[in-house]
Amino acid sequence: MGMPLELNTMIVTKGRETRVEENLFVLNKDGYRLYPIDIPIDVRKTMDGDSSGTAVIKKVEWEHSKTTLTYQLIALNSTN
Repeated sequence: MGMPLELNTMIVTKGRETRVEENLFVLNKDGYRLYPIDIPIDVRKTMDGDSSGTAVIKKVEWEHSKTTLTYQLIALNSTN
């Protein structure tokens, strides 16, 4: 049985992102997900929460039914 492909137009972190450099983060998501690369998109902690910033995705990797995003935060909204 194939796994459905999900198209995402924002990054939802649920607080599970890992900082690898000052503005560079890695996030693992379950399932195979498509994301736009190299264009600014919204970053949110939850799907219907406020935007926490804007990021540009640099790399998307699919492996073992997981999607790994590497993204660069380019703008930060209010830090709650």
